[in-house]
Amino acid sequence: HPCGACPGCTQRLLCISVVVLLILVAALALGLTLALLPRAPAPNNRTGFLCDDRMTCVPASWVCDRVSNCRNGEDEQEQLCGDLPHSLPGHLVFYCSNPRFWVYADQRCNRMNECGDCSDETWSLAACPPCGQEWWTCSSVYFEFCSCIPRRLCRDGVQHCLDWSDEFICAA
Repeated sequence: HPCGACPGCTQRLLCISVVVLLILVAALALGLTLALLPRAPAPNNRTGFLCDDRMTCVPASWVCDRVSNCRNGEDEQEQLCGDLPHSLPGHLVFYCSNPRFWVYADQRCNRMNECGDCSDETWSLAACPPCGQEWWTCSSVYFEFCSCIPRRLCRDGVQHCLDWSDEFICAA
């Protein structure tokens, strides 16, 4: 029988349509409600600065660099940048062995000598992991590196390690 030919068929179709519509509206409302709920910041954020939108995380070294990386510019606000490094949250700062010098936390253990005495790379304060596969472990003769040099510098005819191991042992 076609729908209109059987009594009650049209009402049953209407009821099913209304129920399906109500379920869709409820699902949409729930999804919208969950999307609009404020999100709490990540606990113990150690990777950077969390913007007010609670979704954008800016690397520590991008904070107070005179370039707004957050939508509302909160990474460049005066109260945050007014008295560097003291005005920064502690997790954004690493103090070198000489406490007058500091670097942004994301510059610690990046294999580059930002502190000038390698305390951001080699000292127990830094707690850096060992050199990775792309690096050669040695005491560098250059200011730029500390206990690791990039393997691309191995066997290039220039001494980068005190013991010359970059020229005689290391394989590029």
